[in-house]
Amino acid sequence: MGNDTSIGDLLILERLKVTSQSFIPAFILLLLIYVFIMVSNIGLVVLILRNRSLQQPMYLLVCNMSINDVFGATIVVPHFLRDLLTIDSERYIRYTDCAVQAFCVHLHASASHTVLMIMAFDRYVAICNPLRYAAVITNRAVAALSAAAWGTAFVLVAVLVGLSVRLSRCRLLIFNLFCDNASLFQLSCESVLINNIYGLGYTVVLLGSSLGSVTLTYLRIAMVCLSSKNRAVNSKALQTCATHLAVYVLLVVSGFLIVILHRFPLLAEHRKVASVLGHVALPALNAVIYGLLNKEVRQRIKTVFHNNKLT
Repeated sequence: MGNDTSIGDLLILERLKVTSQSFIPAFILLLLIYVFIMVSNIGLVVLILRNRSLQQPMYLLVCNMSINDVFGATIVVPHFLRDLLTIDSERYIRYTDCAVQAFCVHLHASASHTVLMIMAFDRYVAICNPLRYAAVITNRAVAALSAAAWGTAFVLVAVLVGLSVRLSRCRLLIFNLFCDNASLFQLSCESVLINNIYGLGYTVVLLGSSLGSVTLTYLRIAMVCLSSKNRAVNSKALQTCATHLAVYVLLVVSGFLIVILHRFPLLAEHRKVASVLGHVALPALNAVIYGLLNKEVRQRIKTVFHNNKLT
Protein backbone atom coordinates (compact mmCIF):
# COMPACT_ATOMS: atom_id res chain seq x y z
CA MET A 1 0.00 0.00 0.00
CA GLY A 2 2.96 2.30 -0.54
CA ASN A 3 1.90 3.75 -3.90
CA ASP A 4 -1.14 4.64 -6.00
CA THR A 5 -1.16 1.37 -7.92
CA SER A 6 -1.77 -0.72 -4.78
CA ILE A 7 -4.68 1.25 -3.43
CA GLY A 8 -8.16 1.86 -4.81
CA ASP A 9 -9.23 5.13 -6.35
CA LEU A 10 -12.24 5.39 -4.00
CA LEU A 11 -11.95 7.25 -0.70
CA ILE A 12 -14.23 7.04 2.33
CA LEU A 13 -15.73 10.27 3.67
CA GLU A 14 -16.89 10.96 7.19
CA ARG A 15 -20.51 11.97 7.60
CA LEU A 16 -22.34 14.44 9.77
CA LYS A 17 -24.04 12.62 12.64
CA VAL A 18 -27.74 13.30 12.22
CA THR A 19 -30.44 11.32 14.00
CA SER A 20 -33.18 9.52 12.07
CA GLN A 21 -35.73 12.01 13.43
CA SER A 22 -33.80 15.12 12.37
CA PHE A 23 -32.28 14.24 9.00
CA ILE A 24 -35.45 15.11 7.03
CA PRO A 25 -35.86 18.57 8.66
CA ALA A 26 -32.10 19.13 8.20
CA PHE A 27 -32.35 18.14 4.53
CA ILE A 28 -35.33 20.45 3.89
CA LEU A 29 -33.73 23.39 5.72
CA LEU A 30 -30.42 22.98 3.90
CA LEU A 31 -32.20 22.67 0.55
CA LEU A 32 -34.26 25.82 1.16
CA ILE A 33 -31.16 27.80 2.17
CA TYR A 34 -29.31 26.57 -0.94
CA VAL A 35 -32.22 27.60 -3.19
CA PHE A 36 -32.23 31.02 -1.49
CA ILE A 37 -28.47 31.38 -2.05
CA MET A 38 -28.78 30.56 -5.73
CA VAL A 39 -31.86 32.69 -6.43
CA SER A 40 -30.74 35.73 -4.39
CA ASN A 41 -27.13 35.86 -5.58
CA ILE A 42 -27.86 35.12 -9.24
CA GLY A 43 -30.79 37.55 -9.10
CA LEU A 44 -28.51 40.23 -7.64
CA VAL A 45 -25.97 39.75 -10.44
CA VAL A 46 -28.69 39.93 -13.11
CA LEU A 47 -30.20 43.04 -11.48
CA ILE A 48 -26.84 44.85 -11.46
CA LEU A 49 -25.95 43.90 -15.03
CA ARG A 50 -29.38 44.93 -16.38
CA ASN A 51 -29.50 48.35 -14.67
CA ARG A 52 -27.15 51.02 -15.97
CA SER A 53 -27.42 53.00 -12.74
CA LEU A 54 -26.01 50.02 -10.84
CA GLN A 55 -23.17 49.36 -13.27
CA GLN A 56 -20.72 51.17 -11.03
CA PRO A 57 -17.38 49.84 -9.73
CA MET A 58 -18.75 49.11 -6.23
CA TYR A 59 -21.65 47.02 -7.56
CA LEU A 60 -19.49 45.24 -10.12
CA LEU A 61 -17.33 44.13 -7.20
CA VAL A 62 -20.50 42.93 -5.48
CA CYS A 63 -21.08 40.76 -8.57
CA ASN A 64 -17.71 39.14 -7.87
CA MET A 65 -18.80 38.29 -4.34
CA SER A 66 -22.16 36.91 -5.47
CA ILE A 67 -20.58 34.73 -8.15
CA ASN A 68 -18.04 33.46 -5.62
CA ASP A 69 -20.84 32.71 -3.11
CA VAL A 70 -22.76 30.69 -5.71
CA PHE A 71 -19.52 28.87 -6.56
CA GLY A 72 -18.70 28.16 -2.90
CA ALA A 73 -22.17 26.91 -2.02
CA THR A 74 -22.39 24.69 -5.11
CA ILE A 75 -19.07 23.02 -4.27
CA VAL A 76 -20.33 21.45 -1.04
CA VAL A 77 -24.06 21.93 -0.42
CA PRO A 78 -25.34 19.43 -3.05
CA HIS A 79 -22.74 17.05 -1.64
CA PHE A 80 -24.18 17.50 1.89
CA LEU A 81 -27.74 17.01 0.62
CA ARG A 82 -26.77 13.78 -1.10
CA ASP A 83 -24.95 12.50 1.98
CA LEU A 84 -27.99 13.09 4.18
CA LEU A 85 -29.87 10.59 2.01
CA THR A 86 -27.19 7.90 1.76
CA ILE A 87 -26.05 5.23 4.17
CA ASP A 88 -22.47 4.93 5.44
CA SER A 89 -21.55 2.14 3.01
CA GLU A 90 -22.33 4.43 0.05
CA ARG A 91 -20.23 7.38 1.19
CA TYR A 92 -17.39 7.23 -1.30
CA ILE A 93 -15.63 9.79 -3.48
CA ARG A 94 -13.11 9.27 -6.25
CA TYR A 95 -9.64 10.63 -5.61
CA THR A 96 -9.74 12.86 -8.68
CA ASP A 97 -13.11 14.29 -7.59
CA CYS A 98 -11.72 14.80 -4.09
CA ALA A 99 -8.74 16.73 -5.47
CA VAL A 100 -11.01 18.92 -7.62
CA GLN A 101 -13.29 19.61 -4.66
CA ALA A 102 -10.31 20.52 -2.45
CA PHE A 103 -9.05 22.92 -5.12
CA CYS A 104 -12.48 24.57 -5.45
CA VAL A 105 -12.97 24.85 -1.67
CA HIS A 106 -9.66 26.70 -1.23
CA LEU A 107 -10.19 28.79 -4.37
CA HIS A 108 -13.54 29.97 -2.98
CA ALA A 109 -12.00 30.89 0.39
CA SER A 110 -8.98 32.61 -1.17
CA ALA A 111 -11.07 34.58 -3.68
CA SER A 112 -13.32 35.76 -0.83
CA HIS A 113 -10.33 37.43 0.81
CA THR A 114 -8.77 38.86 -2.36
CA VAL A 115 -12.08 40.30 -3.63
CA LEU A 116 -12.84 41.86 -0.22
CA MET A 117 -9.37 43.45 -0.26
CA ILE A 118 -10.24 45.15 -3.55
CA MET A 119 -13.58 46.27 -2.14
CA ALA A 120 -11.77 47.82 0.83
CA PHE A 121 -9.48 49.71 -1.58
CA ASP A 122 -12.56 50.90 -3.50
CA ARG A 123 -14.12 52.28 -0.29
CA TYR A 124 -10.80 53.91 0.67
CA VAL A 125 -10.54 55.83 -2.60
CA ALA A 126 -14.24 56.77 -2.55
CA ILE A 127 -14.05 58.28 0.96
CA CYS A 128 -10.47 59.51 1.28
CA ASN A 129 -9.96 60.71 -2.32
CA PRO A 130 -13.47 61.32 -3.69
CA LEU A 131 -12.30 63.78 -6.38
CA ARG A 132 -9.99 61.15 -7.90
CA TYR A 133 -12.41 58.24 -7.55
CA ALA A 134 -13.85 58.44 -11.08
CA ALA A 135 -10.35 58.56 -12.57
CA VAL A 136 -8.83 55.81 -10.41
CA ILE A 137 -11.68 53.31 -9.99
CA THR A 138 -13.03 52.84 -13.52
CA ASN A 139 -14.91 49.80 -14.82
CA ARG A 140 -11.75 48.77 -16.68
CA ALA A 141 -9.73 49.05 -13.46
CA VAL A 142 -12.33 46.94 -11.64
CA ALA A 143 -12.09 44.29 -14.37
CA ALA A 144 -8.29 44.24 -14.08
CA LEU A 145 -8.36 44.11 -10.27
CA SER A 146 -10.97 41.33 -10.34
CA ALA A 147 -8.84 39.31 -12.75
CA ALA A 148 -5.83 39.85 -10.48
CA ALA A 149 -7.82 38.76 -7.41
CA TRP A 150 -9.04 35.54 -9.01
CA GLY A 151 -5.72 34.89 -10.76
CA THR A 152 -3.70 35.27 -7.56
CA ALA A 153 -6.07 32.98 -5.67
CA PHE A 154 -5.93 30.43 -8.51
CA VAL A 155 -2.13 30.27 -8.58
CA LEU A 156 -1.76 30.07 -4.78
CA VAL A 157 -4.32 27.27 -4.51
CA ALA A 158 -3.00 25.39 -7.56
CA VAL A 159 0.43 25.12 -5.93
CA LEU A 160 -1.14 24.24 -2.55
CA VAL A 161 -3.20 21.34 -3.92
CA GLY A 162 -0.54 20.33 -6.44
CA LEU A 163 1.94 19.65 -3.63
CA SER A 164 -0.59 17.27 -2.04
CA VAL A 165 -1.60 15.49 -5.25
CA ARG A 166 2.04 14.58 -5.97
CA LEU A 167 2.18 12.41 -2.82
CA SER A 168 1.57 8.66 -2.84
CA ARG A 169 -1.40 7.35 -0.82
CA CYS A 170 -1.55 4.71 1.89
CA ARG A 171 -4.90 5.60 3.51
CA LEU A 172 -8.52 5.69 2.38
CA LEU A 173 -10.35 7.69 5.05
CA ILE A 174 -11.06 11.41 4.73
CA PHE A 175 -11.48 12.91 8.21
CA ASN A 176 -13.89 15.56 7.02
CA LEU A 177 -17.32 16.04 5.47
CA PHE A 178 -15.72 17.20 2.23
CA CYS A 179 -12.25 17.22 0.72
CA ASP A 180 -9.75 19.97 1.45
CA ASN A 181 -5.96 20.20 1.21
CA ALA A 182 -5.35 18.78 4.69
CA SER A 183 -7.53 15.79 3.81
CA LEU A 184 -5.41 15.10 0.72
CA PHE A 185 -1.93 15.13 2.24
CA GLN A 186 -3.12 13.21 5.32
CA LEU A 187 -3.78 10.27 2.99
CA SER A 188 -0.03 9.87 2.48
CA CYS A 189 2.58 8.14 4.62
CA GLU A 190 5.37 10.23 3.09
CA SER A 191 6.90 13.32 4.67
CA VAL A 192 4.57 16.31 4.34
CA LEU A 193 7.08 18.89 5.59
CA ILE A 194 7.00 20.80 2.29
CA ASN A 195 3.19 20.81 2.36
CA ASN A 196 3.15 22.18 5.90
CA ILE A 197 5.72 24.88 5.10
CA TYR A 198 3.90 26.05 1.98
CA GLY A 199 0.51 25.76 3.71
CA LEU A 200 1.75 27.97 6.54
CA GLY A 201 3.24 30.45 4.10
CA TYR A 202 0.03 30.46 2.03
CA THR A 203 -2.04 31.17 5.15
CA VAL A 204 0.30 33.90 6.40
CA VAL A 205 0.43 35.65 3.01
CA LEU A 206 -3.32 35.45 2.38
CA LEU A 207 -4.59 36.29 5.86
CA GLY A 208 -1.74 38.68 6.63
CA SER A 209 -2.27 40.75 3.48
CA SER A 210 -6.05 40.57 3.93
CA LEU A 211 -6.13 41.61 7.59
CA GLY A 212 -3.35 44.15 7.13
CA SER A 213 -4.87 45.91 4.12
CA VAL A 214 -8.42 45.97 5.50
CA THR A 215 -7.24 47.19 8.93
CA LEU A 216 -5.06 49.97 7.50
CA THR A 217 -7.82 50.97 5.08
CA TYR A 218 -10.44 51.35 7.77
CA LEU A 219 -8.07 53.13 10.13
CA ARG A 220 -7.42 55.66 7.38
CA ILE A 221 -11.16 55.98 6.69
CA ALA A 222 -11.85 56.46 10.41
CA MET A 223 -9.21 59.21 10.61
CA VAL A 224 -10.77 61.02 7.65
CA CYS A 225 -14.26 60.75 9.15
CA LEU A 226 -13.09 61.99 12.55
CA SER A 227 -11.32 64.99 11.00
CA SER A 228 -14.37 65.85 8.89
CA LYS A 229 -17.18 67.85 10.46
CA ASN A 230 -19.62 67.07 7.67
CA ARG A 231 -22.18 64.74 9.24
CA ALA A 232 -23.77 63.90 5.89
CA VAL A 233 -20.44 62.72 4.46
CA ASN A 234 -19.65 60.71 7.61
CA SER A 235 -23.10 59.10 7.57
CA LYS A 236 -22.74 58.07 3.92
CA ALA A 237 -19.25 56.72 4.58
CA LEU A 238 -20.56 54.67 7.50
CA GLN A 239 -23.38 53.22 5.40
CA THR A 240 -21.12 52.23 2.50
CA CYS A 241 -18.45 50.71 4.76
CA ALA A 242 -20.77 48.89 7.18
CA THR A 243 -21.84 46.24 4.66
CA HIS A 244 -18.28 45.47 3.56
CA LEU A 245 -16.93 45.37 7.12
CA ALA A 246 -19.78 43.12 8.31
CA VAL A 247 -19.11 40.60 5.52
CA TYR A 248 -15.37 40.67 6.19
CA VAL A 249 -15.74 40.15 9.95
CA LEU A 250 -18.10 37.21 9.37
CA LEU A 251 -15.61 35.64 6.94
CA VAL A 252 -12.64 36.01 9.30
CA VAL A 253 -14.55 34.79 12.39
CA SER A 254 -15.85 31.76 10.48
CA GLY A 255 -12.36 30.88 9.24
CA PHE A 256 -10.70 31.25 12.63
CA LEU A 257 -13.47 29.24 14.30
CA ILE A 258 -12.87 26.27 12.01
CA VAL A 259 -9.09 26.50 12.52
CA ILE A 260 -9.50 26.61 16.32
CA LEU A 261 -11.90 23.66 16.35
CA HIS A 262 -9.34 21.63 14.34
CA ARG A 263 -7.09 21.80 17.42
CA PHE A 264 -9.67 20.02 19.62
CA PRO A 265 -10.43 16.46 18.41
CA LEU A 266 -13.24 16.10 20.97
CA LEU A 267 -15.08 18.90 19.18
CA ALA A 268 -14.97 17.18 15.78
CA GLU A 269 -18.75 17.30 15.34
CA HIS A 270 -18.80 21.02 16.16
CA ARG A 271 -16.09 21.55 13.54
CA LYS A 272 -18.19 19.72 10.95
CA VAL A 273 -21.21 21.89 11.72
CA ALA A 274 -19.04 25.02 11.50
CA SER A 275 -17.73 23.86 8.11
CA VAL A 276 -21.26 23.42 6.81
CA LEU A 277 -22.33 26.83 8.14
CA GLY A 278 -19.31 28.46 6.54
CA HIS A 279 -20.51 27.34 3.10
CA VAL A 280 -24.21 27.99 3.78
CA ALA A 281 -24.69 30.85 6.23
CA LEU A 282 -22.11 33.26 4.77
CA PRO A 283 -23.37 33.14 1.14
CA ALA A 284 -26.96 33.58 2.38
CA LEU A 285 -26.00 36.50 4.65
CA ASN A 286 -23.95 38.15 1.91
CA ALA A 287 -26.98 38.21 -0.38
CA VAL A 288 -29.04 39.86 2.37
CA ILE A 289 -26.32 42.36 3.33
CA TYR A 290 -25.47 43.45 -0.22
CA GLY A 291 -29.04 43.16 -1.48
CA LEU A 292 -31.87 43.87 0.93
CA LEU A 293 -29.81 46.10 3.24
CA ASN A 294 -28.44 48.23 0.39
CA LYS A 295 -30.70 51.21 -0.27
CA GLU A 296 -30.07 51.55 -4.01
CA VAL A 297 -30.36 47.83 -4.70
CA ARG A 298 -33.50 47.63 -2.57
CA GLN A 299 -35.08 50.47 -4.56
CA ARG A 300 -34.28 48.73 -7.84
CA ILE A 301 -35.81 45.49 -6.59
CA LYS A 302 -38.99 47.39 -5.64
CA THR A 303 -39.06 49.01 -9.08
CA VAL A 304 -38.74 45.63 -10.82
CA PHE A 305 -41.60 44.13 -8.78
CA HIS A 306 -43.74 47.25 -9.32
CA ASN A 307 -43.21 47.15 -13.11
CA ASN A 308 -43.99 43.42 -13.22
CA LYS A 309 -47.16 44.03 -11.24
CA LEU A 310 -48.27 46.76 -13.66
CA THR A 311 -47.48 44.51 -16.62
